[in-house]
Amino acid sequence: MAENADIGNLFHYISIYMPLREIISANRENIAFIVGNGINRYPGNPKAISWDHLLLQLWHKFSPEKFEQVPLGLSMTEFYDLLDIQGSTANYAIQKEAARLLADWSFQPHHQHFMAKARELNAPVLTTNFDLILPKSLQLEQYYTDTKGFSDFYPWSTYYGDQQLENPASGFGIWYINGFVRYPRSIRLGLSHYMGCVERARSLMAKGLYAAHKHWEGEQTWLEILLNRSLCIFGLAMEENEVFIRWLLIERAKYFKKFPDRKKAGWYVSTETPEARSAGKALFLKNVGLDVVELNSYDELYKDAWG
Repeated sequence: MAENADIGNLFHYISIYMPLREIISANRENIAFIVGNGINRYPGNPKAISWDHLLLQLWHKFSPEKFEQVPLGLSMTEFYDLLDIQGSTANYAIQKEAARLLADWSFQPHHQHFMAKARELNAPVLTTNFDLILPKSLQLEQYYTDTKGFSDFYPWSTYYGDQQLENPASGFGIWYINGFVRYPRSIRLGLSHYMGCVERARSLMAKGLYAAHKHWEGEQTWLEILLNRSLCIFGLAMEENEVFIRWLLIERAKYFKKFPDRKKAGWYVSTETPEARSAGKALFLKNVGLDVVELNSYDELYKDAWG
């Protein structure tokens, strides 16, 4: 406990207390957003499903074993894989059911306000969510940056926006890191899924990213945004089970270490107090280059920041 408190207090002093609006305004030419399920769960939305609740519903449907909570000693990704290996489903039935459960969610005013601000900034939006609430909030259309390489298993070259983009980092659009409901096979819920994503991303990065030139195999996917824009991250707990996004941020930091002239900024928006943040999480955020933006309430983020 003492170790956690010491590191938490140390991190307190390197946190940012500048209003989020000011950070966004000062970095408007290069900012992109990564958005998690927190935006759907605000303000206590009864229709929004947490990740663990979604997994429990899938277990109730596809397994004779019933759980009221994810058992201690298992990550949520492992909990999904244990359901998957029972062999009681075929043809991506579990992912199709997940898509069905998420398909009829509707947007709220704060979704519209955030999306309108991102559009105004001409900023890309990456999301770890599977639903289509964000594009529905502005009635956006689906586009592709690369139709030749498109796969409904890894739809990393498709986005929702207002217009065709030259490349993913060049303007406003919504991109799905973990797949989305239009393509149920793309939905990433298990540890095996995440390891597949890591393998795919690593393969793309190995083809040209670390060369002296800037052209590489993944430049028409959302990976281009992650590596070439400053990132403002919110609505994500950023805990240990978020394996893929944390691996991506580690690789981003390694990339910037190799090419310091390409380094971009990053901010993690949080309502946690520094004392409540675990030592490991504080250490992780610091070393992948994310400054913590301390907010006093969720209202300050989802209600006040986008006006």
